[in-house]
Amino acid sequence: MHNLAIALKNKGNQVSGSDDEIFEPSLGRLKESGLLPDAAGWNKERIKGDLDAIILGMHAKADNPELIEARRLGIPVYSFPEFLYEQTRNKTRVVISGSHGKTTITSMVMHVLKQEGILFDYLVGAKLEGFDVMVGMNEKANIAVFEGDEYLTSPLDPRPKFHLYHPDIALVTGIAWDHYNVFPTFENYLEQFMIFVRSIEKGGIYIYYEGDKNAIDLLPFLPVGVTAVPYREVPFDIQNGDYFLVYDQKRYPLDLFGLHNIQNIAGAWKICGQLGVSDEAFLNAIATFRGASRRLEKVYESKESTVYWDFAHAPSKVRATVEAVRQKYPERRLVACLELHTYSSLSKDFLTNYGSSMHGADIAAVYFNPHAIALKGLKMLDFEDVRQAFAHSDLHVFNDSKVMQQFLKGLSWTGTNLLMMSSGDFDGIKVRDFSASLLKGK
Repeated sequence: MHNLAIALKNKGNQVSGSDDEIFEPSLGRLKESGLLPDAAGWNKERIKGDLDAIILGMHAKADNPELIEARRLGIPVYSFPEFLYEQTRNKTRVVISGSHGKTTITSMVMHVLKQEGILFDYLVGAKLEGFDVMVGMNEKANIAVFEGDEYLTSPLDPRPKFHLYHPDIALVTGIAWDHYNVFPTFENYLEQFMIFVRSIEKGGIYIYYEGDKNAIDLLPFLPVGVTAVPYREVPFDIQNGDYFLVYDQKRYPLDLFGLHNIQNIAGAWKICGQLGVSDEAFLNAIATFRGASRRLEKVYESKESTVYWDFAHAPSKVRATVEAVRQKYPERRLVACLELHTYSSLSKDFLTNYGSSMHGADIAAVYFNPHAIALKGLKMLDFEDVRQAFAHSDLHVFNDSKVMQQFLKGLSWTGTNLLMMSSGDFDGIKVRDFSASLLKGK
């Protein structure tokens, strides 16, 4: 929401907002943009009849006094995705979806289009080099590139966000059960993607990873006139841990690594081709892509060790991330740490989906915070629940972040890499600082 507020101001709109609490980085960025509210909380006096629109955040409940006043005054109220659709109604909308890889593919497409000087609107779920905000709008752009999130639109609208974008070009990376609290069965989760592909505009394109059975199973649900375009991994080579794309007898170096990123590149390539980018232009541009924030982000490196910080939290993401680091450094020992942070990952019934996900690590550590479980109203996990679910021969389970840090400090880091995975922050660990102290032996 704060990225959208900044983007709208940058576009020349008059913007104001409110929230009950505002945290970093939103706090600092809103202040810098002159958009930080004078006081926290809700005040219906802020809502005047001359407002053109209200954009509703995910945490505004139906009894919010400002929302009630806006409705009384007849001011148009939009959810975040509804507003983005209205702003891009006459543009070519590209929506990248799937249970994994959507942030990275969206970032790749944005990077290539920018390198090519093509104007576009965008929505992406991570910080990206060369972009000040995660939402961008340009009156002159004819293209909109959106990361298609399957999570809910707002407390007043239980539809997944990506149902509202009506893409001209839709991509599905693959489907693996997630958001257990919202979609209690895999069938219910899969149904959301069926609805998504049905929403592709007439004459549109459906791009899908043909190595994923569930993405293939969506083909019968495509509207008449929609063209299906499959993709797979593109030819690549690995030399001394460095990855190269191989195309037309040429080798293109990459800053990325891992089979999942080779798949992501293939998907981004298909999208960019549909948008008029030549193969050569794409390959030259993707060679300079350094990745999105917290997507296998290298945070510290010494002579014999490297530390990566990744947003991975769902089982399929954890498995792909661990395997990528293992493949890049086959000669090094790998220590992988995962924080169970989401509702799904902290749910005992869902936990078994993590079986084998960390088998690529020599030493595996799993952390969960009992307070987070209590706040979510879930049944408390015990260490044995986690051990049985992950079924790893050298698994260490922690429910105290400081104890986990002490465990890591007690390991030898000679010829050893560390992979930290979480959609949170392991209860306040500053990963860069911690990595430096760990590898320097302080």
